[in-house]
Amino acid sequence: MTMSPPSAAVVRGRRTIITTLGVTQIMAWGSSYYLPAVIAPAVALGTGWPLAWVVGGLSLGLLTAGVISPHVGSSIERHGGRNVLAFSAGCIGLGQIGLAVAPNLAAYIIAWLVIGLGMGAGLYDAAFGTLGRLYGHGARSAITTLTLFGGFASTICWPISAFLLGEIGWRGTCLAYAAVQLCLALPLYLVILPRGLPQPAAKAASSRAVTPALQTGSNLTIMIVLAATLTLAAVISSTLSVHLLTILQKGGMTLAAAVGLGVLVGPSQVAARTIEMVIARLHHPIWTKFASVTFVAIGVSALWLGMPIIPLALAFYGAGIGLESIARGTLPLAIFGSNGYAKLMGRLAMPSLIAQAAAPSLGALLLERFGAYGTLATLSGLALVNVALACGLGWLFFSRRDIQVQPQ
Repeated sequence: MTMSPPSAAVVRGRRTIITTLGVTQIMAWGSSYYLPAVIAPAVALGTGWPLAWVVGGLSLGLLTAGVISPHVGSSIERHGGRNVLAFSAGCIGLGQIGLAVAPNLAAYIIAWLVIGLGMGAGLYDAAFGTLGRLYGHGARSAITTLTLFGGFASTICWPISAFLLGEIGWRGTCLAYAAVQLCLALPLYLVILPRGLPQPAAKAASSRAVTPALQTGSNLTIMIVLAATLTLAAVISSTLSVHLLTILQKGGMTLAAAVGLGVLVGPSQVAARTIEMVIARLHHPIWTKFASVTFVAIGVSALWLGMPIIPLALAFYGAGIGLESIARGTLPLAIFGSNGYAKLMGRLAMPSLIAQAAAPSLGALLLERFGAYGTLATLSGLALVNVALACGLGWLFFSRRDIQVQPQ
């Protein structure tokens, strides 16, 4: 009888794969989502292109990512994540070259559409789907660890981007990131990640006894509520990621003070994710979701009400969005199980990414029409609605009589 070869996931080692994905996530986020915050003013100044369109390239990229995300999830489900993630690195790299050589605004926008393909195939949702495909229910701790890496993306890449911008200009910065994607991330995906899918025995060995999960088609209501709460969380975080400094300045702060307070969000994300990693085995991921939406609601509402302890409000908000990244990957796995998980993540990512693409522009309209106070009031209301959605999701899940909820 012919023995099946050991899974490459086992050969490479779980820690090696997670570390590889963690490092490449930092590079992917830094080369795409976090790049315009640093280079956009220089692009607009150097080319004369409207700043709104320069920044809007990212929104169009996110829209592209949302459109392709269901196909990305299906591909990972069928073939594993190796080639999909390699495709992502190739698209981001080629898109960065396109930005660097863009002779006009149209070429610049097309380059962002190519980067959008890479974002859809390579950011959190695709990485989560890859881990779920490799490790089944045992992917929860891997997903949590991956978000710890991702939490450092802006902290690491913003200073690097600023340094490169000063030394070699925005076009040189884009070429540098292209080299990182094509010469580092792409080979890492191809060398480290396993070919094909893990052997059933290896996948089973990485999982432990778990609570029976719902089938993805068994409760459409739960699917809809889950997608709604994930999308609403993405709208709030995307809006504030772009407009937080402006909101703080409109409240009377100087730019330096706003930046000094704004940086509290990143460490708060990492701190919350670290605590979650330590205690995750003690609770079901649905409690992580409850904590996330509650912290975000407290933080945003405190900013709206004008509480004098703004650092505390930002710390709550940062902790909430930090936990949201974990809940985004672990809660669908815990509710619906590992079968079809990658495909499910692709479907859930579509409305979230499209909403993220629109949120900054809608936030700008809110600021223009209603000012910082009205914008925060709107976001606070959305955050409270999301608390209600999360509670409704919990009620729908816990009311199922065919499951017993235990830590996953």
